[in-house]
Amino acid sequence: MGEPLRIGLVGAGKISRAYLDTLPRLPGLRLTAVTDLNRARAEAAAKSAEAAARGAEAAARGAQGVAVAASAEELVAREDVDAVLNLTIPVAHAEVALAALAAGRHVYGEKPLTGTREEADAIMGAAQRAGLRVGCAPDTVLGPGTQTARKAVDDGLIGTPVAATAFMTTAGHEAWHPDPEFYYRPGGGPLLDMGPYYLSALVHLLGPVVRVTGAASRPRAQRGIGSGPRAGERFAVEVDTHVTGVLEHRGGALTTLLMSFDVHAARLPRIEVHGSEGSLSVPDPNTFDGPVELWRGGAWEPLPPSAGYAGSARGYGLADLALALKAGRPHRASAELARHVLDVMLTLLDAARERTSLPVGTTCSRPEPVPFVGELSAPAGHG
Repeated sequence: MGEPLRIGLVGAGKISRAYLDTLPRLPGLRLTAVTDLNRARAEAAAKSAEAAARGAEAAARGAQGVAVAASAEELVAREDVDAVLNLTIPVAHAEVALAALAAGRHVYGEKPLTGTREEADAIMGAAQRAGLRVGCAPDTVLGPGTQTARKAVDDGLIGTPVAATAFMTTAGHEAWHPDPEFYYRPGGGPLLDMGPYYLSALVHLLGPVVRVTGAASRPRAQRGIGSGPRAGERFAVEVDTHVTGVLEHRGGALTTLLMSFDVHAARLPRIEVHGSEGSLSVPDPNTFDGPVELWRGGAWEPLPPSAGYAGSARGYGLADLALALKAGRPHRASAELARHVLDVMLTLLDAARERTSLPVGTTCSRPEPVPFVGELSAPAGHG
């Protein structure tokens, strides 16, 4: 693999745990620095990463200590950082990404790419001018779940795709998250929070979206924190929490979409794709694996895994970016895809406010499919 891509992590909050668990076992990556507004949290993350890196496999790749930087500005300026892993809250995504790019660092961030089209365009422009890569979660779509379903569609197992459904229903994140306010502020809500998983999967399955029709509501003006030291505190809801719409894909298929923080229980499927010759049940796009089932000829039948990074977890999109850099190919969890997904979501919210149908102003290429297991199965040191 040659020299690893040296990673500086900004934001050591709840989601960082998933990345810290995965990074030590990924080829081509080495975590070198961490920062967080809460220094104690950054120090804990660095210690955790160092402990994980003491494993035999990571040690064979030359794992070293993880520094704690005093700020994001200090971290992006470090000589031992090649790429910034941006795990800040959504409203800070653009600021951190632009600072990293200005310092000459590649960027991989949590979803959504930003909260506005203007910020997304600024990031894309800065990266293009600097000749740098920008990647964005979700990378769940690179796992065997979505990729096996995509291969089934591409192989024509359901004929011509005609329609799809995508449902994400929950009563809200305040029941389990100790600081949930950001989910209910601009940049949050069920669509911007969970929509990237579903829309990224739908682009992989059916291609980009050209037009949307939407409706949305905000049934409750306030929510209450249900766990942690602040349990019982109330906070204002500033975004729509129930969003539904119809997406028209470039190939002609129509997706019915529902994203809600206002549903206490449901038996809805996550994603289904329906074609001229059959139907496909797709697993939860917030996971890397899961059952893929095909209906054709009178019964549902499971499909064995046939594509995707086996054993994948949070961080595989960043590893795919590192591999793409070395191979000179596009990376799959790209800013181009993330910007289109953001545009689809914002256009859907615009359509809901205007009670109309609107064209989507951006498009993207369908990312290259991931062959079964893929490059990340190679042992460390494999070229």
